[in-house]
Amino acid sequence: MIIEPRMRGFICTTSHPKGCEQNVKNQIEYIKSKGPIAGAKKVLVIGASTGFGLASRITSAFGSDAATIGVFFEKAPSEGKTASPGWYNSAAFENEAQKAGLYAKSVNGDAFSNEIKKQTLDLIKADLGQVDLVIYSLASPVRMHPVTGVLHRSVLKPIGSTFTNKTVDFHSGKVSEISIEPCNEEEIANTVAVMGGEDWGMWIDALKAENLLAPGATTVAYSYIGPSLTEAVYRKGTIGRAKDHLEATAFAITDSLADIDGKAFVSVNKALVTQASSAIPVIPLYISLLYKIMKEEGIHEGCIEQIQRLYQERLFTGKKIPTDEKGRIRIDDLEMRPDVQEKVAKLWIDAVTENLSKIGDLEGYRKDFYNLFGFDVDGVNYKADTNEVVNIESIG
Repeated sequence: MIIEPRMRGFICTTSHPKGCEQNVKNQIEYIKSKGPIAGAKKVLVIGASTGFGLASRITSAFGSDAATIGVFFEKAPSEGKTASPGWYNSAAFENEAQKAGLYAKSVNGDAFSNEIKKQTLDLIKADLGQVDLVIYSLASPVRMHPVTGVLHRSVLKPIGSTFTNKTVDFHSGKVSEISIEPCNEEEIANTVAVMGGEDWGMWIDALKAENLLAPGATTVAYSYIGPSLTEAVYRKGTIGRAKDHLEATAFAITDSLADIDGKAFVSVNKALVTQASSAIPVIPLYISLLYKIMKEEGIHEGCIEQIQRLYQERLFTGKKIPTDEKGRIRIDDLEMRPDVQEKVAKLWIDAVTENLSKIGDLEGYRKDFYNLFGFDVDGVNYKADTNEVVNIESIG
């Protein structure tokens, strides 16, 4: 079939297998071009199919020759219906890993559930024995609690007062004002239940109980802080409370792994175009202005560049991992440079529909968004007939 992007609000409901495949190959080539990383050799990535999780799996495999198991929840294709992009990404990754003689298997299902945890632990037991790195990169808006059976839904809301600021519809380029009403206590609790550190802790506890963590094992979860421009709706809002919980969980996990000399870290990463960030008011406008400045300064990074630098310059240097005063790894250092943030703040004041295409990088934002779904990827013939049914070998 000829596959074209179909939009519904901020989500693309189709994805392109060849575009996703090319995207994965491009990331692999980038990692190979940067040289080997003396990293972990047996890696579990929870949330492995898109964004930072996919970049982590690629960096582990093609930077450190690691065996990888990836856990994700993606929609398989059927005749006449495309898969979700993460499915195609994972199929392409497994193909490339196999060609390179690297072990790569995947588990598809709800990572919050006890069933998927058990399936993953059984696979590690059977094939790898133990893992020495666990990446936690889940980005889900809902979580069915495996103990209580309660379905928790996260919300993106400010705490205490209404938030009003500019945002942009990145499809039309229209800049407008948006107001978001404050949350209640139940919404905070639900957001923490979905996006906080409880499930990360459950994964590590389960792995440790079965002796599946190697001595000195490291686990890393991903977070975001961002600028003062977005803090009322992000870091000081409901999601911020969840991120605070995630960061506190890192210390609790480190304590629980003391007997195997294991450590847990939260890595604070840069603002990037993801399916999740596209739906957050204010963030697309901020990112389009940020991209413009960082590209002009020659310091722009996508997911793969961020994770390569995280591995090469922070996690696997052979020295103590550098952290900030709250124990977090900061790979958002270039985004948060005072000169960069000062320029963004100035552009923010001036940003209107009429000038955004000049003062911001809306085109770069759009391209990155479509790339997430395998569209607008250089070198792909989108007029060609494409087979939408692609299998992931380890899943069948």
